[in-house]
Formats: sequence, structure tokens, C-alpha cells
Amino acid sequence: MTDAVTVDAVAAGDHVCLTFSDPDERLDIVAEFVAEGLGCNHKVLCYTHSLTPQRLSDELTWRGVAVPPAVRSGQLDVTDGGQLWAPGGPATAAAMVEALAGEIEQAAGQGYAGLRMTADMCWATRPSATVPELRAFEEAAAGLCADGRFTAVCQYDRDGFDPVTLAFAAEAHPKTVAALAYHDDAVLRICRQHRPPGVRISGELDYTRLEPLRQALTEALRLDTDIHVDMSRARFVDVTAATMIAKTALSLPADRHLIVTCGPAVAETFRLVGAGEAGQFRMQPSR
Repeated sequence: MTDAVTVDAVAAGDHVCLTFSDPDERLDIVAEFVAEGLGCNHKVLCYTHSLTPQRLSDELTWRGVAVPPAVRSGQLDVTDGGQLWAPGGPATAAAMVEALAGEIEQAAGQGYAGLRMTADMCWATRPSATVPELRAFEEAAAGLCADGRFTAVCQYDRDGFDPVTLAFAAEAHPKTVAALAYHDDAVLRICRQHRPPGVRISGELDYTRLEPLRQALTEALRLDTDIHVDMSRARFVDVTAATMIAKTALSLPADRHLIVTCGPAVAETFRLVGAGEAGQFRMQPSR
């Protein structure tokens, strides 16, 4: 049975599946995984497909990962997935696993405590890729993790894969990683955000969902110095919920802040409830 964990519970030697539909949530998890690897003296490989290497590097940097110095030192490599999946021809499991095995040995020879890899698995949606090759790769990757020197997070976009493949991906990994969700339904998702630390809210938030909002803010108050409330994907917030967020900011000491990132409609609601009157409250536009 697959265990569901948060990214901070991923340990050396884990082979983990990340299935996602929210690209911001995916990048938050990837950024935390990369940052923890750098902090543990692991060499880190990021294979990307849906984003260019430069765009992924920029996204990681925005989330507080020290990308430029890590790249310069050789500890971090952000590269196009084609360098692993099909460097000289059709993607084959044998070639990919051979390449990764070489990376593990090279990292050990360079004095790193281990090798971390996070990979966009979109290569498997290419016409030249086959389901047997995907299965063979995941089975072999699990073997590479066995001695604890290799840790892998394989990313599967729910919009790019069919349900059968997604089910296989979950079964092929001993663990799945996801954000801690305080509320999740068709209308609203409230979850923990790692980078920058705080809460992510998407959808429509109103007075009927104050309890999970309170839970999320209370957790952030306990864990974080400055609290980031990412509402970039929130379509609506009512005055009751906005007031709760503003009062949370007001409860902070003067040297801590609550920073809300949101679009114009949500920003207007915060202005209506006078959130800006709290010196600890900050608001910034969505990226």
C-alpha cells in the first residue's frame, strides 16, 4: 500500500510519486525537495520538460532556493529532460537507468552524501514512448534507491496522463507526496505552503469554511516567522474570511508580517475590511 507523506517527510532512499493538477503546488513541493537536498549535501538533479530549465530555475529562485551558487558549484543541475530520457534516440528504460547509476557513482566520488533527482515524467506521453518502458524504468529506479544513496520524486501531471497510467504510477512508488490539505473539495482548496512558508488558498472562500481556514492560519502562526498567504488562484473571498485573515495579521508582533498575494478582486475585499490598517499586514499582486 502506498504511503502518503508531506515533502518534509521524504527520506534518503525514498522513491516517491508526485501527481499534481496545480502547477504552483507542484513547484512548491519540488522547491522544498531541492532545498532540503542542497542542505543535506546531496547532489540534486532536476529534469524538466513542461518548463524550460531557465524558467524552472527562476521559479526555484523565487521560492528561496539558492540556485545560482548551487549551479556554479556543481551541486545542482537543472536540465532538459531529454538529456536523460532520450539523449541519442528513443527513450529506453535501460539507457535511463544506466545514466542514473552513473550519476549516483559520480556524486559519491565527488563527496556528496547522496543523489536526489526530481523528474518531470512527461517524456512518457511522447508518441515514441511506451507503457512497458515506463513500467521498466520505475521498477529499475526503485532498485537504485535500495541502498539509500538515491532519492527520487517522479512528477506526473494529471492533465497529461490517463487514469490507468496515473494509477500505475501511484502503485509503482512506495510513497506519494502531496501538500498537507486543510480543506479540499470542488470549490475550495486550503493547503500548507512550504516556500515561501504559509498557506495556499485556491477557489472560493467564504464564511462556511472558517474552521479549516482557522486551522491553517494557526499552524502557520506556530511554524512560520512571516506568514505568506498565497491567494493567487482564489477567485473570491467574502468579508468574513478576509476579516479573519486580517485579524491574524493584527495578532502578530510588530516584527512579523502576514503577506497576502492575490488578484484585484480579492485585494478589493481586503481593502473593504480595512486590512491595510494593521501594520503587520502586507498585500502584493499575483505574479
